[in-house]
Amino acid sequence: MPPGRTAGPEPVSVSIRPGAHSNGLARFNAWPRRVAEAALLECCGSRRWALRLAAHRPYPDLSSLLAASDEAGYDLGSADLAEALAAESAPCLHHAAPRAAHLALRAAHAAYESRFGHVFAICLDGVPPSQHVDQVLAAIRARLTHDPDEERSLTAEELRRLARGRVIELVTAAGGPEPSA
Repeated sequence: MPPGRTAGPEPVSVSIRPGAHSNGLARFNAWPRRVAEAALLECCGSRRWALRLAAHRPYPDLSSLLAASDEAGYDLGSADLAEALAAESAPCLHHAAPRAAHLALRAAHAAYESRFGHVFAICLDGVPPSQHVDQVLAAIRARLTHDPDEERSLTAEELRRLARGRVIELVTAAGGPEPSA
């Protein structure tokens, strides 16, 4: 996210070859409800969000599932967002990254968590891995200047974007989890 940007990011376009998600989506639609809920909780840590998406199956296509994911995300209240944030982990670096980068990122996360009381959430879809640390550090610096309401809104948008990307991964993965039990 560019430094100083305060408006919600534009939706990430989905480019999936035709039919790539149909088998995964069909399997997702067929999973027992509790299996679908558990898989969805890995996409977004809000039980309300996961229960809602699982309950509205079957989805006719990926676009419908993503629209439902976005809508459920917009409907989350403060407690739901707090629950989702509690399930998130702060973006981190590969263990081989320079020690200075690890220290800078750790300090930035600590400052953010001290100011806002929750983990920093950012969707890095479309950002090359080599630019992740710069992107995260710049975003934290910019977002530390936000007032709590502005940051809460932006964090909710980042969580929606994260959930969207994870849902895409869930249904486009080679089959996803087996519906055992």
